Amino acid sequence: MGLIGELKDLVRAAKERDPAAVSTAEIIFTYSGVHAVMNHRVAHWLYKHKVPFIPRWMSQCSRFFTGIEIHPAAKIGRSFFIDHGMGVVIGETTEIGDNVTLYQGVTLGGTGKEKGKRHPTIGNNVVISAGAKVLGSITIGNNVIIGAGAVVVKSVPDGCTVVGVPGRIVKVGGEKVLSDEFHRMNLPDPVSEILSDCCARIDFLEKEVKKLKEENK
Repeated sequence: MGLIGELKDLVRAAKERDPAAVSTAEIIFTYSGVHAVMNHRVAHWLYKHKVPFIPRWMSQCSRFFTGIEIHPAAKIGRSFFIDHGMGVVIGETTEIGDNVTLYQGVTLGGTGKEKGKRHPTIGNNVVISAGAKVLGSITIGNNVIIGAGAVVVKSVPDGCTVVGVPGRIVKVGGEKVLSDEFHRMNLPDPVSEILSDCCARIDFLEKEVKKLKEENK
């Protein structure tokens, strides 16, 4: 997809997801998220073609003018929309799928401990709300919603809603999840299961011994 196609895609995403969007011209000329993503598309192309210095310089210029920092190495899918993007940070090894929406203050960053792949992988149709932090080489599944201010440091499966610090799953497929206390109370007990299995085996062996004794009388 060329730059014109990319711009049309961004405009369409803004119209679909921002009820305040009035016109194509307004989106193109006033939306900092659109400016940041378009700049990233160019910087990323240069980065992939091993052009030195310029991609990183472009990302820093974009940060200065838009308040949005996207490392040129980050991989971003189609229909990506940043709404009210001030303070958004997207790290170097981040991978983002299609139809993803970020709000202001979102960080897709590292924990400072990893090497290599150290930033998150975001699936398709994900919404990450204002101020949320998704940290480390974790995977966020498709159709996930991350609530405002959440701090997510563990992978999240498809179709979940995550809130809180640290982030916890409160919905799966739109259905509320029971409390952590309930899950802890209903976890399987491996010791109990082993003892039960041993008792069943002893009972079986006793019956076999009794049967053999009766046959030998």
